[in-house]
Amino acid sequence: MPLRLDIKRKLTARSDRVKCVDLHPTEPWMLCSLYSGVINVFNHENQQLLKTFEVCDLPVRAAKFVQRKNWVISGSDDMQIRVFNYNTLERVHKFEAHSDYVRSIVVHPTQPYILTSSDDMFIKLWNWEKSWACQQVFEGHSHYIMQIAINPKDNNTFASASLDRTIKVWQLGSQTANFTLEGHEKGVNCVDYYHGGDKPYLISGADDRLVKIWDYQNKTCVQTLEGHAQNVTAVCFHPELPVVLTGSEDGTVRVWHANTHRLESSLNYGFERVWTISCLKGSNNVAIGYDEGSILVKVGREEPAVSMDASGGKIIWARHCELQQANLKALPEGAEIRDGERLPVATKDMGACEIYPQTIQHNPNGRFVVVCGDGEYIIYTAMALRNKAFGSAQEFVWAQDSSEYAIRESVSTIRIFKNFKEKKTFKPDASADGIFGGYLLGVKSVTGLSFYDWETLELIRRIEIQPRAIYWADSGKLVCLATEDSYFILSYDAEQVQKARDNNEVAEDGVDSAFDVLGEISESVRTGLWVGDCFIYTNAVNRINYFVGGELVTIAHLDRPLYVLGYVPKDDRLYLADKELNVVSYQLLLSVLEYQTAVMRRDFGTADRVLPSIPKEHRTRVAHFLEKQGFKQQALAVSTDPEHRFELAIALEDLNMARALAQEANNPQKWSQLGELAASTNNLQLAKECMQKAQDYGGLLLLATSSGDESLIRTLGESTLFEEKYNLSFLSYLLVGDLQKCLDILIATERLPEAAFFARSYLPDKISEIIELWKAKLSITNEKAGQSLANPKDYENLFPGLSEAVAAQKVLESQNIKLAPASQALRVTPNHERNVIAECQSLMGGAGPSALPASQDSKQTVGSSLDQDDDDIDLDLDGVNLDDNIDTTDINLDDDLLSD
Repeated sequence: MPLRLDIKRKLTARSDRVKCVDLHPTEPWMLCSLYSGVINVFNHENQQLLKTFEVCDLPVRAAKFVQRKNWVISGSDDMQIRVFNYNTLERVHKFEAHSDYVRSIVVHPTQPYILTSSDDMFIKLWNWEKSWACQQVFEGHSHYIMQIAINPKDNNTFASASLDRTIKVWQLGSQTANFTLEGHEKGVNCVDYYHGGDKPYLISGADDRLVKIWDYQNKTCVQTLEGHAQNVTAVCFHPELPVVLTGSEDGTVRVWHANTHRLESSLNYGFERVWTISCLKGSNNVAIGYDEGSILVKVGREEPAVSMDASGGKIIWARHCELQQANLKALPEGAEIRDGERLPVATKDMGACEIYPQTIQHNPNGRFVVVCGDGEYIIYTAMALRNKAFGSAQEFVWAQDSSEYAIRESVSTIRIFKNFKEKKTFKPDASADGIFGGYLLGVKSVTGLSFYDWETLELIRRIEIQPRAIYWADSGKLVCLATEDSYFILSYDAEQVQKARDNNEVAEDGVDSAFDVLGEISESVRTGLWVGDCFIYTNAVNRINYFVGGELVTIAHLDRPLYVLGYVPKDDRLYLADKELNVVSYQLLLSVLEYQTAVMRRDFGTADRVLPSIPKEHRTRVAHFLEKQGFKQQALAVSTDPEHRFELAIALEDLNMARALAQEANNPQKWSQLGELAASTNNLQLAKECMQKAQDYGGLLLLATSSGDESLIRTLGESTLFEEKYNLSFLSYLLVGDLQKCLDILIATERLPEAAFFARSYLPDKISEIIELWKAKLSITNEKAGQSLANPKDYENLFPGLSEAVAAQKVLESQNIKLAPASQALRVTPNHERNVIAECQSLMGGAGPSALPASQDSKQTVGSSLDQDDDDIDLDLDGVNLDDNIDTTDINLDDDLLSD
């Protein structure tokens, strides 16, 4: 298969000319050293400039991260090496390293060493643990030394590229070069080592516009790459991918296949000349430095070449060209498997593959495995890696039938094979840009996706969608179409297809009723699989989710991208791998998935049979699923979480169950919820009980007044008084006519002004007593104000009609001993229509001192119906917050009242 490298630009940073770039091994940082003498550090994830080091006024041609010391080391045209702490931005050290421009710096991977090369034609070894002592000088080149590279397979050897047209290979501790490679016609600008273990290769680029690949064991040039139109300034073997990257002053970065040496891609971002390229082990990121700035691109897919046979528990993966097998059944005895932790799987080498594996796929029954790459495919037996079939192809897919597969030979030809023999050649209507295996054969083109029957190759349905991947359920009745930013769950009805064929009702786009859309989710699927009717997948934001019946369930949040390998029902575990091929697993109970699948199929018989096998700690999750499907009664029966069961009982208006759960929890919030439900369903007895247990005094007052429950109001008055909820207590006593209690509450809470006015309106015989208390309290803060208060005992002339009001009070008190039932409310004259003084005088036979005429202003009358117009006194007792202290100056008195 062609590499089909997907190259995405992740960061564009315009700046002065960039002479060197480097990538941090653990942080998302890209370092750029500039011709202007500055070093910039960018965060390539959020596109932000993170740090800036002003090094000098001359070009900084070399700079490197030293992660283990938190350093940035730079070399510049002032011949100085500078060391900065990249956390504090302070300069740690500075020294003169050479007598001319410093061209290159490399950091030893394990020792406290750096190597530097210069235009003074020397390479020097420095030890930072010995106060940056120069431990060795390497002399032998006859021109500027442009770059050095340490051998990743032997850290004691390194190579150097020089404008004297040679590449030299050196060894630490040796004064002279081990050997010299000659072949370039002009000066050599750059050099790099191949990272894989299978080839002893070096690569170099020169001013002769050529790139040469060398075998440093045989000391021969094995390949020359031609194509650049100007000097080659940067070369790089990618440490993870089978590619070579080369950069030139012609402004292009060319990507070559490391094995076939064919040109895969040419990148030109219009940033003028390329000066430097940097790659990082364990990452697909590539940093490129230009005349006009720097760019970071992601090359190729990060998904590892790995496949799992779930039935056998065997995993096969590729490390470069080597195939290895891991057996999950061979985990150490007694090993505890924890969710998300790396499994200690033992691996065995299966041998080298003839092609570079890009993808590996087991067939559905797990007996065979196909390896694809370099425009070819090879089918092996999964156990012993014996070659069963091979060929050239752009793409390879397995059918649901384990013995059948298809290859896309070109955009116009698809070949179908069965039992390793070609069965049919198929030419689709439009150009085939991709094919998908599974229950039906999917062919993607610019017009959309077409599904074909494997057997007859008849069109089933054409859909206007361009999926990136297709996942079929084992039943063949469900399929997931995953695009770049969302996925669709469809149901497939083979019976409708057959019916349409029988009735000759197949349209140009196939059978309309073949598929139904069950759901569309705006999430990007990284990898996925079906277990029953549940689609399990990892997404772009590093979560493991599964979709069943329109509901999304999150299994785990991940700290890095993981790729689904398979699900082993016997273990109740989902297995995944990261790009470093570490295997992890998460528990996912098969019984839960089976239950949810049965519910989705409305097969409640099967669901009831499966339910006992679900552990109790997982049943609440199942109950939530049932609730979302609308089966709340079943959810109530299944759930084990008291909180969830209570919510369901409330939703179902199951008062008995809700009461039992509330009693069990004894939580005021639950009693309050249940009380509201009981009140709304007219179960007043239960509502009363709930509100009492929830201490919902406001609700109790509403309930008592609306039902005419005098005893409850009295009880409420007592309990709220004890709880110091004076507003409610005052109102309760006022409603049952216990005026003395109301007055006592005002006195106890030191609301003496309110107490005085309350007495003036309702208990005129208490006015003198309250006035004395008020005067005493007010005199403490303002004696003159206290003395100005008039007491009716001393100034009877200021309180005309008070004696009549007291007499009326006595009459009313004798009348109000027995309260009338609520049923007589309509026959009682409203207070605002009564003249209480006149009523009392008529009851007393017109007797009484200084009797007032019935038309007298009601402001001089008192009683629970003593005022004809209570609004004349600007005192709303219901609204007074008795729980707060109030200053006498806060009282808004009626002007007429003050005149009294």
